[in-house]
Amino acid sequence: MHPQLPLRIGFTQRATLANFIVGTNEELVATLIAWLNGQREEIFYLWGPPGSGRTHLLSAACDAAESAERSWAYLSLADEGGLEPRALDGLEQRQLVCLDDVDAVAADPRWEESLFHLYNRTRAPGRQLLVAAESGPANLPFVLADLRSRLGSGLCYHVHPLGDAGKLELLQLQATERGLQLSAEAAGYLLSRSPRDTGALVQLMDRLDAASLVQQRRLTIPFLRSTLEAGSEVLRQDDKVG
Repeated sequence: MHPQLPLRIGFTQRATLANFIVGTNEELVATLIAWLNGQREEIFYLWGPPGSGRTHLLSAACDAAESAERSWAYLSLADEGGLEPRALDGLEQRQLVCLDDVDAVAADPRWEESLFHLYNRTRAPGRQLLVAAESGPANLPFVLADLRSRLGSGLCYHVHPLGDAGKLELLQLQATERGLQLSAEAAGYLLSRSPRDTGALVQLMDRLDAASLVQQRRLTIPFLRSTLEAGSEVLRQDDKVG
């Protein structure tokens, strides 16, 4: 007999500067907030490995712009739908343009030329360009040297991944935003038995949220243990089928 799912509205996290776990990125976040408030007009370049929080910061910047009634655009250049360089046309009409995963189009002459022209078009007063990639501009395989120099001409910050303390804070914040309670002890239990990638931790909280609703149980260690074991069993069965 299948368990009856309780009526619910799916949880969708809104990325904001307030729910970004800062960790060792205090200077970066303070500078980004000042930049978004118009204290600087340079391009802002963020770089860091997957799961470091790059995309969260870009999404949070868009949220801040909307709260300030400023127009904005967000675009990931790693879009699996198959973007063309013309996707950048006209973006300069927005007051804030956020481009994620620019490393996905490095070494493509058409994209590099389009990026270069967008950079020039966003130099108008009141326009800001926020860019993110896995590596700093000097380490990306750009063919167009002028593009590399333009992207590195403004503010450039490395987004440092969270340490264990930050990941514990992330787990507890994720629980709180779902209306759940996760003790420090239970968060530590989860962290010691889960992938350390922040994206995987968020997905884990989604699974625990759903399981707690189905079973009507709190996030106690016994509940976490049984849910993790059930998930491991599903993975083992999938491996056998594969």
